[in-house]
Amino acid sequence: MNLFIGISIVLVLATLVAGIMAKFKQPIIIGHILTGLIVGPFLFRNHGFSDMVDTFSQFGIALLLFIIGLNLSPKVIKEVGKTSFIVGLGQVTFTAILAFLLNSLLGMTLVVSIFLSIALTFSSTIIILKLLSDKQDLSKLYSKIAVGLLLLQDLVVTIILIGVSAFSGDHVTWESVLFLVLKGIVAIDLLVLFTVYLLPKITAIFAKSQEFLFLFSIGWGLGFATLFYYLGFSIETGALIAGIALSTSVYHHEISARLHPVRDFFIVLFFILLGSKISLGTIVSSLPLALTLSAFVLVIKPLIVLILMGILGYRKKTSFLTAITVGQISEFSLVFLLMGEKTGQISAEIVSVFTLVGLITIAGSTYMVLFSNYIFAFLSPVLSVFERKQTRSDATSSEMYDVVLFGCNRVGPDFIESFKDLGKKFLVVDFNPEVIERLKSLNINCRYGDADDNEFLEELGLQHSKMIISTIPDFDTNEFLIGRIKQINQKAIVIVISHNADDAIGLYESGATYVITPHFLGGKFASMLISKYGFDIERFIEEKEKHLKDLQKHKSFENLEGLA
Repeated sequence: MNLFIGISIVLVLATLVAGIMAKFKQPIIIGHILTGLIVGPFLFRNHGFSDMVDTFSQFGIALLLFIIGLNLSPKVIKEVGKTSFIVGLGQVTFTAILAFLLNSLLGMTLVVSIFLSIALTFSSTIIILKLLSDKQDLSKLYSKIAVGLLLLQDLVVTIILIGVSAFSGDHVTWESVLFLVLKGIVAIDLLVLFTVYLLPKITAIFAKSQEFLFLFSIGWGLGFATLFYYLGFSIETGALIAGIALSTSVYHHEISARLHPVRDFFIVLFFILLGSKISLGTIVSSLPLALTLSAFVLVIKPLIVLILMGILGYRKKTSFLTAITVGQISEFSLVFLLMGEKTGQISAEIVSVFTLVGLITIAGSTYMVLFSNYIFAFLSPVLSVFERKQTRSDATSSEMYDVVLFGCNRVGPDFIESFKDLGKKFLVVDFNPEVIERLKSLNINCRYGDADDNEFLEELGLQHSKMIISTIPDFDTNEFLIGRIKQINQKAIVIVISHNADDAIGLYESGATYVITPHFLGGKFASMLISKYGFDIERFIEEKEKHLKDLQKHKSFENLEGLA
């Protein structure tokens, strides 16, 4: 069949299947794999067509890793935070160990057990970011921890990909491995020097033209992928390192945005090709194994995170919401196993089984994340076992406070300064242990607790407070809090926050005294400055200096940005 006609047919069918996936709120990736499953027996029998699609899919993999590298700034460890680092490292370690034991019990060979245990460890950054974005939860505490955890996984898998490249040869000796490592060190050192001293000047030149910047980005990513391939590493490793090198550039966001459409086209063919390798016969014969591995990913992986979060002192709701974000396999997992297949270390059947695991876990975790609040409400009594009990006794007190502030995030420090100026007795409530430790170090009255916990609210004595403020931008939490306060303290001033106009109106209808809408207030304040100062740049500079002083004050609270 003509290549153009064949790819056109595949893409039209992929569009139809993707539409069905969107209808059922499933990741489109599943649709692409299903498309490959449908067309595989008909189109991919032609080896010429299959080889050409395979070539296109390699472009997709390289661009995928290149773009992920663009978001893996060397500063990422600091941004991830202590919690994400501890939980992420613990999750990777314990998942790999337990997965290896499971695979060994299932009768896998040593090499296959190692490959599968590593592949089962990682979760999909892309899918989780999409789901959290759809839920508008990216600013919440659990999302920040989850994203940090996933980024840490991406860093670990980078090291693993390099390791696989090192041991992928037919005749591997320690001398050849050492030589490969030395080549890698030299190449990376030269790349760092180039990135620090020459890259900013080069990107500034290309950035003058959008077409040049786009072409430079493609050439940079694919060029380094090819260079590392000839150095003895994999194409994937070269593309990832090329992205990391560009992540320090001021233009990396624009580069990433421009490459996304190109990546999406090629990555569609990658997942379709992957699906084409699954046969109905394979599904029937490998279903028990696929279901067993899927159960491990959907249950055991989240359980590990749940336990680690509980040990660190987080509330069961935060722990649960964070935990379910790891209940699927990653695109990296599939790429990693394909590398193993290319080097002959694992069979095509194992890749086929794991692709089926991907279908099951991505679909299952999608529903778990989308309906997480309902699932938590159902499992809440059982999940109490993962919550540290000593925090409850810390919250019990007969003290009364004029003001209670829930959540010490970006706007929390402003309220604290106001309370101090007024000389009012106040209490800060947060369910991020790191925030509580920071507040204690600043000698600020604080309690570790959850605004969704009715029993905890009863312990705070809110019936005696004159003002209750919530900086938690979650509509359901604020609605619950308002309703509870109105039941016990009709005279209290209740101030909450919302980033959505419809939600703000709903909170007013629920009984809020005032709803803070940061985006609207910020725009209104800026427009007032324009009306007041016109084109007087000196007055704007005065406002700038005042703003900088305020920002400096906030720096002392930078570790408090946990609950958002």
